[in-house]
Amino acid sequence: MNHRLYSIVACSIGRVYVCHIIKISSMRKTIFITGASTGIGKETAKFFQSNGWNVIATMRNPENETELNGLENVFVTKLDVLDLESINQAISKGIEKFGGIEVLLNNAGYGAYGPLESFPREKILRQFNTNVIGLLDVTRAILPHFRENKKGIVMNVSSMGGKMTFPLGSLYHGTKFAVEGISESLRYEVEQFGGKVKIIEPGAIATDFAGRSFDFNNDEKLSAYQNIVGKIMNVFPQMIKNASSTNVVTEVIYEAATDGKNRLRYMAGKDAKMYNLLNKLLGYGFIFKMNRKFFKL
Repeated sequence: MNHRLYSIVACSIGRVYVCHIIKISSMRKTIFITGASTGIGKETAKFFQSNGWNVIATMRNPENETELNGLENVFVTKLDVLDLESINQAISKGIEKFGGIEVLLNNAGYGAYGPLESFPREKILRQFNTNVIGLLDVTRAILPHFRENKKGIVMNVSSMGGKMTFPLGSLYHGTKFAVEGISESLRYEVEQFGGKVKIIEPGAIATDFAGRSFDFNNDEKLSAYQNIVGKIMNVFPQMIKNASSTNVVTEVIYEAATDGKNRLRYMAGKDAKMYNLLNKLLGYGFIFKMNRKFFKL
């Protein structure tokens, strides 16, 4: 019963004492986070917990998590966005633990880069199933709870790569463009019962994205693409070196969850804001030429 606080009020009438148990709803709000084992998801879990929130931190292998398990009001549980049963169980357990959920953060995802021809079909499906279908499945599973309570915020982690593209990212950018469109349209629906949808658009962030969350595929026999592969791989380390810290994103996520506004998009990082401004002022054609020059294509 740790999602409720109880106070005992004793009222005396002569020698008769009448005790009333009064339920007091916890003032804490609860956020449900996918992909909380590392990077943005984990740092967001810690940031919200430090600001007095209940946190449902979900991941594929919760048995390996040690840091979050030691934090008060953090519930670590299993969720694989490719497994519908694990999604439903995680939501049910989270609601049982804390009594309700106010915010969903769809954060789980990874980036598949490389020439499209080099990807086997199963990897293409995995990229879209993780970044898009998984996001839809988690959202669809939690919407009845939000609708019943006539409130709830769906926050989807997109990317500046959901509005512009880098070379060799047809799969990753395809998923993030999809997240943008899904979020824009879903906004109309959830507003019907008092809910909100918000998109978080980070730029390059210093996480493990270039490691365990980065799937680079290449086939050296496809000689036509090796020039561009070499140039892109030479530039990626520089981009990561100049990336913003993770707390830049967590603070933006917290702002989106707490500002009470109907604003849809929240950019995180100087590069995301720069690309957005250039796109507005000069258009996609300029961005395309700028990227060609940057990557020396």
